[in-house]
Amino acid sequence: MKKRSIIAVSDSSEGGFSLRRRKLLKLSPLLFLAGCDISPSGGTESFLKTFQAFNDWVQGKVFDPTKLAPEYSDTDLTPEDGFRVNGYDTDTPDIDLAHWTLTVEGMVTKPGQYTLQQIMSLPKRVMNTRHCCVEGWSMIPQWGGTPLRDFLHLVGADVNAKYVAVECGDEYYTSFDMPSILHPQTMLCYEAYQKPLALEHGAPMRIVMPTKLGYKSAKWVNKLVVANDKPGGYWEDQGYDWFAGI
Repeated sequence: MKKRSIIAVSDSSEGGFSLRRRKLLKLSPLLFLAGCDISPSGGTESFLKTFQAFNDWVQGKVFDPTKLAPEYSDTDLTPEDGFRVNGYDTDTPDIDLAHWTLTVEGMVTKPGQYTLQQIMSLPKRVMNTRHCCVEGWSMIPQWGGTPLRDFLHLVGADVNAKYVAVECGDEYYTSFDMPSILHPQTMLCYEAYQKPLALEHGAPMRIVMPTKLGYKSAKWVNKLVVANDKPGGYWEDQGYDWFAGI
């Protein structure tokens, strides 16, 4: 797969830049230099990585963990038959849904494996939020699941840790800053349109994070690792925006 580097800028629910994104662009017009191709010689790559790190730092500073993404009425929902499947060059993984567990490791007091039933026993949240793809399209599905911060409380996670890494059943991986993980709309999602997730949409469990671009909403999640060392991600390691805020 060809490597590329982009600055992830997405439309807001009103079709323009979000206020947070406008603030970011005012802070650093040079961030668009991260849109250049990575050079195998190393000099350009190092230069772009520096700006990418600065981009992540700025986005983290302007991120408000209490500000909610817009939520929509049922009349605004994308029809269920328009619930788009998007991915990368991999097949849908072969997952044993009946025996699936979520493994938790790292800075937690109760590491181990947690069943779908244990997660579903936590308070449920239903929300209609916009899913924005880095490719430029968006949709408004109805999600159902448990806030990830409630699950972290269950497993005794150290919420003063800096990061949470995520591994998936298709070998996809990504990672997040802790404030984004603790955001009230960040969910471990097991339903869409009041039905169990279909396998192509990430069953039995995916992350939904409406404050970030779609490649952060990892499907087929099977492991969380709480840590202080910054992890990478499948796309992020190829030059995509790590913070990926909207």
